[in-house]
Amino acid sequence: MSLLHLAILLPFIAAVFVPFLFKGFRSIHTGWFVLLVPLALFIYFIQYMPVTSSGQTVSQTFEWIPSLGINFTAYVDGLGLLFALLITGIGSLVVLYSIYYLAKEKEALHNFYVYLLMFMGAMLGVVLSDNLIVLYMFWEFTSISSFLLIGYWYDKERSRYGAQKSMLITVFGGLSMLGGIVLLYMMGGTFSIRELIGMSGELMTEPLFLFAMILILLGAFTKSAQFPFHVWLPDAMEAPTPVSAYLHSATMVKAGIYLVARMSPVFAESGVWLWLVAGFGIFTLFWGSFNAVKQTDLKGILAFSTVSQLGLIMSLLGLGAAALHFDTLDENMYMTATIAAVFHLINHATFKGSLFMMAGIVDHETGTRDIRKLGGLVNLMPITFTIAIIGSFSMAGLPPFNGFLSKEMFLTGMISVFELDLFNLNTWGILFPVLAWIASVFTFIYSIKLVFKTFLGKPQFDKLPKKPHEAPIGMLISPLVLVALVIIFGFFPNLLANSMIKPAVESILPSLTDAGQEVYVNIYFWHGFQPELFMTLGIILTGTLMYATLAKWQGIYNRIPERFTINGVYDRGIDRSESGSFKLNEFVMTGYMRSYLIYIFAFFVAILLSTLGIRDAFAVDTSNLAEIRIYEVALALVLVAGAITILFAKSRLTSIVLLGVVGYSVALFFVFFRAPDLALTQLVIETVSVALFLLCFYHLPEISRKEERMKFKFGNAVISVLVGVTVTLIAIASFSNHQAFESISQYHIDNVYDLAAGGNMVNVILVDFRGFDTLFEICVLGIAALGIYAMVNFRGARGQKR
Repeated sequence: MSLLHLAILLPFIAAVFVPFLFKGFRSIHTGWFVLLVPLALFIYFIQYMPVTSSGQTVSQTFEWIPSLGINFTAYVDGLGLLFALLITGIGSLVVLYSIYYLAKEKEALHNFYVYLLMFMGAMLGVVLSDNLIVLYMFWEFTSISSFLLIGYWYDKERSRYGAQKSMLITVFGGLSMLGGIVLLYMMGGTFSIRELIGMSGELMTEPLFLFAMILILLGAFTKSAQFPFHVWLPDAMEAPTPVSAYLHSATMVKAGIYLVARMSPVFAESGVWLWLVAGFGIFTLFWGSFNAVKQTDLKGILAFSTVSQLGLIMSLLGLGAAALHFDTLDENMYMTATIAAVFHLINHATFKGSLFMMAGIVDHETGTRDIRKLGGLVNLMPITFTIAIIGSFSMAGLPPFNGFLSKEMFLTGMISVFELDLFNLNTWGILFPVLAWIASVFTFIYSIKLVFKTFLGKPQFDKLPKKPHEAPIGMLISPLVLVALVIIFGFFPNLLANSMIKPAVESILPSLTDAGQEVYVNIYFWHGFQPELFMTLGIILTGTLMYATLAKWQGIYNRIPERFTINGVYDRGIDRSESGSFKLNEFVMTGYMRSYLIYIFAFFVAILLSTLGIRDAFAVDTSNLAEIRIYEVALALVLVAGAITILFAKSRLTSIVLLGVVGYSVALFFVFFRAPDLALTQLVIETVSVALFLLCFYHLPEISRKEERMKFKFGNAVISVLVGVTVTLIAIASFSNHQAFESISQYHIDNVYDLAAGGNMVNVILVDFRGFDTLFEICVLGIAALGIYAMVNFRGARGQKR
């Protein structure tokens, strides 16, 4: 295992020590120890920047299950490194912020930091794995650890609700993604992403290609909260603010973005990919921004803004996929969309991380996040106000911040949609710039609302649970660093052009750059009197007018009844699932053994008979049957008569005797068929069984003479007959088809001595070839023996006490 593998696993390793640090050093906030992990990883990963900048990649393989093609291959390219730096860089700032946000005297810090480190390691595994199965494993780790983080304050009902919601939706997407991975393996014969990219042309001709694409996208859309799966994200706001800042700015919700970017070279040859990714993205952008305006909770506004911004990036990745339909980078207008997607990914991490931390500071220092109770905080919290106004203006796409630059590139990408006759973009493509513009207007409104309603206007401090004041400097450091980056990336946009953006874009569009071509990234403020400039002016003017008249038109949000919303559908679905499950459980789990046996036998009959029919496996061949002798017929009649007579026996003694007749008849059959071992075993078992029954006889309650006999049940009779028929048919079919399959007995004959050094084949099969099976059988018997021993001792103890 290489150092790169250990770097990915370091957060998991560190998580093991967190509880001991928490208990051993109570006087020191546990976050200070944890902070060393993301800091060290950030410094470690930044050393790969010169490698990826020069167009090279790093790959280290640790063989895990090579026979199944599952290896832990850590792969660092421009895209993976960008995410790794975001995960560890933002992670360091979040841990620093959490030290001042979570009091060591009140909070279960050992739980919090274990969950956080697990999540960090899982995210690193997702973005740095080349093997899809390993990627999926880390993917589900993010679902589990985020569930724990969101439900950190588990004593609150809303926290439990939000955690369950996120878990259900993202795990549903994860399982869908697993289905897509399996289909890709069936088509390509490999789990390696790079190898699948290399055979993308062949994969597209496969009939399973479209199904695999849709299943993979389900995983990406649920994780990145695309419409209609976005409903889990606002409820995830019940997590502590450091968690919200981490999940929403740099990690969990970006995992879906990463997956789409990483799998674009595999699927982008299809126009369906372009329409699905860009279409869902642009509508999510509109829907998220539209709903963000009606929110009154600071984190609620930011949650819907995250939904909206993720839709923006997703739509850009969808349109950017069209660039792969060009042979060269020259005059490839869709390159702008991919560059804008990567640039906005970075910008969003900076301004959204700072804004979440700002919301946490306001909540921490005033006791509320409700903007209806806030206002006039600018004089009391000037530094927090500065953070809020820089972050919000960047989110609104106002100059001179970095959000303005990526928003202008976004508009450029949307305008270029219908300039080419590609996948009907020249017709329906007009919807993209229209929706983009409307969504940008709402983005402007909620960004302004976020700042003005909180820090300006009339103070109403009497409504606040706490006396407001500025946050301690330690809590301000992290958001100040992030807003500083907002300004720096705004004034020097090309600072990351060749070191971060270009390598990431080249990873998303490998077919264009593998031939030696280079992506040219040049981001600048002034690009002339172009349509996007006038669109921006329109956004500002319309947004300002609509914000000023917000009270007159915000009533439209109340026009949709709650039961028709997606949240309402989700809640009703959960309620009905629970009630339906309860009723089904009551119906199926009767508490009677005979009911469960009926289920088992009915399933047994249905599966085996249908398999016989589908496979056309039933055959009757009597050519090799031995002669049936008269005493064998007589013995069979005795056996059947004994079994049937048991049903009509009126005393236990008669039943036991008849049961013995059946057992001894079977043993006699073994003698006739020259199987003395089996006959001896059957005789011993039968003798012991009859003896035990007779010993228990004295302790059994008497049968009441007035007790009614069980009624004849037609269903039970049908099941019993079907089981007998099924077994008989299988026996006849297996005998008749014995020449179609090679017997496994020859394998044992050939290998008993060489592999197991044994002379007795039965012993070798039991001990060596079926060693684990035998071991587990012994374990079951051992557990049963312990249970009986405990019960006997318990009975003895009770008797002594009496």
